[in-house]
Formats: sequence, structure tokens, C-alpha cells
Amino acid sequence: MQYIGDTKAGALIGMDKYGNKYYENLEEELPLRTRWVDYKDKEYDPSQIEPGWHAWMSYMVDKAPPADPILQRQVREWEPKEHRPTLTWSRSGYKPYSTTKNNYSPWVPVVKPRQ
Repeated sequence: MQYIGDTKAGALIGMDKYGNKYYENLEEELPLRTRWVDYKDKEYDPSQIEPGWHAWMSYMVDKAPPADPILQRQVREWEPKEHRPTLTWSRSGYKPYSTTKNNYSPWVPVVKPRQ
């Protein structure tokens, strides 16, 4: 849906450290559709939106992170220094391993041979 020819016009509000651009258009858009992000890459990962920008995109706050000193992101010592993408639907995603035996056995139909 990102690149299907949807034309939008709005004011550039800011850019994050990943290169994503954030826009807003309060005059011409429908309510709650006035803010959007233009991802840097065509193969984007929505987890690349920083927390402050996520709060602004989902209308939790009125001011964008560059205008609000509380939302400006400083890397804390316990946070990872670089972004690690969400791997849920990839081949590298977590797959639980169980050593217990299954509680069920699949049904195998018994078919009588035709005569």
C-alpha cells in the first residue's frame, strides 16, 4: 500500500535517524489520517519508527519530537546502540522447541478397496 500510487501532499515535519520522513496535512485529509511516514527503503520495517515518532503518528501527543523536548530521544545505557529489526515473520524468528510428546495423533482414514 506504500507504493501503489497514493498521492499525498503535506508539510515535512521531520526526519528520524533511520532516514524516514514524517509529514502532516491538517487541511485536506480526513480526521486521524493527517499524519504519515515515508519510509527510506521500499523493504521497510515498521519497528524502525522511534518511540517519540510513534507517539506522534498515533496521535498520543500533539507536538512532533523535534518540537517537544520530552520526546527527543536520547539513547539510554540499557538500550541497544543500533536498531534490531523485528524478526517475527522471517526465517530468523523465534521458534519454540518442545521435548514433550504431542497429546494427539493425526487421524488417518482407512479406506476400503473398491470391488
